[in-house]
Amino acid sequence: MSLVAAERARATPDVMAVTDGRLTVSWAELDRLINRATNALLDTDLGDPPRAAVFAHNSTECALAYLAMLHAGVSGVPANFHLTAEELAYILKDSGARALFVGPQTAAVGVEAARAAGIDLVIGWGCEGIDGVTDWDGWLAGASDAPPPEDMPPLPYMHYTSGTTGRPKGAETPPSMFPREADVTGLFRALREQVALAHTDEGYPGPVLLVGPNYHTGPLGSVRQLGGGRPLVILPRFDAEQILVAIERHKVATSVMVPTHFQRLLALPQEVRTRYDLSSLRSVPHTGAACPVEVKRAMIEWWGPVFVDAYGATEAGTTNMITSEEWLRKPGSVGKAVPPLEMVVVAEDGTRLGPNQAGQLYFRDPTGRGIVYHNDPEKTAAAHIEPGVFTLGEIGYVDDEGYVFITDRSSDMIVSGGVNIYPAEIEQVLITHPAVEDVAVIGVPNADMGEEVKALVVPRAGAAVTVDDLVAFAREKLAGYKRPRSIDLVETVGRNAMGKVNKRELRRPFWPSDRTIGG
Repeated sequence: MSLVAAERARATPDVMAVTDGRLTVSWAELDRLINRATNALLDTDLGDPPRAAVFAHNSTECALAYLAMLHAGVSGVPANFHLTAEELAYILKDSGARALFVGPQTAAVGVEAARAAGIDLVIGWGCEGIDGVTDWDGWLAGASDAPPPEDMPPLPYMHYTSGTTGRPKGAETPPSMFPREADVTGLFRALREQVALAHTDEGYPGPVLLVGPNYHTGPLGSVRQLGGGRPLVILPRFDAEQILVAIERHKVATSVMVPTHFQRLLALPQEVRTRYDLSSLRSVPHTGAACPVEVKRAMIEWWGPVFVDAYGATEAGTTNMITSEEWLRKPGSVGKAVPPLEMVVVAEDGTRLGPNQAGQLYFRDPTGRGIVYHNDPEKTAAAHIEPGVFTLGEIGYVDDEGYVFITDRSSDMIVSGGVNIYPAEIEQVLITHPAVEDVAVIGVPNADMGEEVKALVVPRAGAAVTVDDLVAFAREKLAGYKRPRSIDLVETVGRNAMGKVNKRELRRPFWPSDRTIGG
């Protein structure tokens, strides 16, 4: 077919297109596999709009499932593979997904969630003998490898962010990250053009390395690069030295990372760090969380000025960027607003502030879109102070040259290892324990992850409850990354007469300075 970098399939049919170290697929093989997967999706009733979810660890098959959905005009729903069956079932129902892709590590939970959500089709790789799972290879073999149609409208992913009211909220990949085209032919033409910008004098650009989990917005962009003709190297799980091995072996040119990756890379022994040739690297965007100044400086000294801080959010895309050269001049900044966005800094009383004055950071989107939450007009409205002017819930200032510095967070969100965690979801679970009277969840410092989850719990009068009891309760109800790393039993969480809790004040005693967020 003319999609999936057919030029590569014709010009270099036997060259690697994607590998995870276990399964390697050439460009010619990729073309045939995606034809089959696309035709299989088109032959399946996936609703209106058509949606299918992916609940799987990083693998070649996982990338192929996402790529096939792009070809078929199906909206993919990336699901965090740490979720419990109950958490996953909610996302499947809310998104309207009609099929679910799983891997061997997630099949059991995936089947349970699919049944609860009324989904009959669960497709899995490496899941032989697991009840309720359609075999991936058999599913592909049953479909035609003829070129499928190309006139379907392409649909963006539906990502789920943890909800401030206790339930995750869906948000489509914004236009800045997922080109809005009339048909999938136009989408893949745009992807090829994006990849072409990275072409070198030697021809095709070097591979992209997938390090973070494929359900995150940044790492998932690697699948779109594959669709544009760039080879993809996948790490099935994070391993600091294996990143260096992969960069040298495959001459990797780019990879999206988060500050926790940098910290773990820097923790490698010096003899390991100097063992590998990293000269192929051209650009390393980092995102997800604020990067500590000393960590960023050490990485630039080691890998060179290849880093680009891409600040933003799943629902907004990248709002600010800063290169290594700019950052060395403005350490700690997340950069200038990415056009066409414009910065607006607002005081608590609504006054617009000038340069070097700290306030709530807002972004003006001249298109008027701003950010949109699926099935939640109230949350959408709450993120805006006027049409197209939205906030990501952080406090900071803009200097005289337009560079943005983030100083605090006005929302309750916790960012741990680049993952957004919303306390309300955890609080809603803990408050259901019969011995809990009240609870507040906050973020406290963690040297490796930036922040970690702490729960402040007020026991019911006369109730006998221990921290171990609450830890066991949370383990049954919450995905691992959401569970509190520590729980303090306290007399009060300081609710005011209106029932509100000042999370910034609760966080303050745990932080070494006035800044009460990681980074």
